[in-house]
Amino acid sequence: MKHIAKNTLFVLLISLSTGLFGYAYAQDDSAKIDKSQAAQKAQQQVQGRVLKVDQSKNKYRVKVLQKSGRVVNVDVDKRSGRVLKTSKKDD
Repeated sequence: MKHIAKNTLFVLLISLSTGLFGYAYAQDDSAKIDKSQAAQKAQQQVQGRVLKVDQSKNKYRVKVLQKSGRVVNVDVDKRSGRVLKTSKKDD
């Protein structure tokens, strides 16, 4: 009988921890920003027209054309929405 109780408790703990992990993963997934939000963050940092938004695993790279004709790349973190880096290209 003790053996059955231990096994039941073990299965219950595994089920509970798996459920909590799934909940935490779902919460983390909802914290990510989308391409349009990344474009807005980039425009707040650099005034201009968004040309393109590319994405990698952890960040978006937003290309912005300024009125001066200069193209600026703005990297935006996918999870936090924080601007990571801004680099200017002279064409």
